[in-house]
Amino acid sequence: MINQTTKDKIERLWKTYSELSAGKEQILHDIAFAEIPEMVYNSNAIENSKLSLEDTERILNEGIISKELNMREVYEAKNLAKITERLLQSPYEQLTISLILELHKALLTNINDNWAGRFRCGKEWVRIGNHLGANPMFVNNLMTELVDKYNSEKTLYFLDKIAWFHAEFETIHPFCDGNGRIGRTLINQQLISLNLPPIIVQNKGKHNDYYPLFNAYPVTMKFNGFTSLFALLLIESLHKRITYLTASRIIPLALWAEQNGMKGNIAANKAKRQTIPAFRLREKWVIDESYREN
Repeated sequence: MINQTTKDKIERLWKTYSELSAGKEQILHDIAFAEIPEMVYNSNAIENSKLSLEDTERILNEGIISKELNMREVYEAKNLAKITERLLQSPYEQLTISLILELHKALLTNINDNWAGRFRCGKEWVRIGNHLGANPMFVNNLMTELVDKYNSEKTLYFLDKIAWFHAEFETIHPFCDGNGRIGRTLINQQLISLNLPPIIVQNKGKHNDYYPLFNAYPVTMKFNGFTSLFALLLIESLHKRITYLTASRIIPLALWAEQNGMKGNIAANKAKRQTIPAFRLREKWVIDESYREN
């Protein structure tokens, strides 16, 4: 779980974001849609896609597909972008089994239509490293229980609830393929339904910040690591939108550090801890030029 100081910080940023959002629907829409290629690139790269961010941008923004590219990975990028756009356009949809299956069907279209839009069954076991997904005989019931519990749970802090759901979803691993990408998509579905912006789980650092959490959860049942990760990413996403809505000029963090007599590595560490309102843009840290620490 995260401490009260972090919860208070999220609450303050959420309040500021909500106040600034009034009448700014178009720019917020544009910010969210502009970051889709980065979101798609990171989620696919976590699953070991070889597409670069530049490849992903060319495919999604310009429709340019180099013949050297793997066509499965091209479809993965296009399909993930489509389901991300769909969620952004329907922000208040309730989390249901039907929605999860619909998203999965769209994700695997032209990749594996036999697996698309259904849970594992029969003899369809899956192994991820040393972890075995749930027995396929029980996947359907486990997913129904998970979604029902998520929708009825009223006591957990919202990020704890999302973190718990993500840990359980990936432990069950309900699909033959696409579990990670659907799981990260559902994080954003849950945030968007609360009037919060989506987050980008970063590929860079996944071996230290993300993968170990999955290894620990089945033997500890502790999801607080996911809560801490999602909190940092949510704070960054809120900082990004607040900065776009208030800053006259956004500059590279390294330049800001130089202008403020700060070593670059110190500024980068502050950004990673989100103690300054920096955010990543195309994998590089940037910040409001006029920001000054108290």
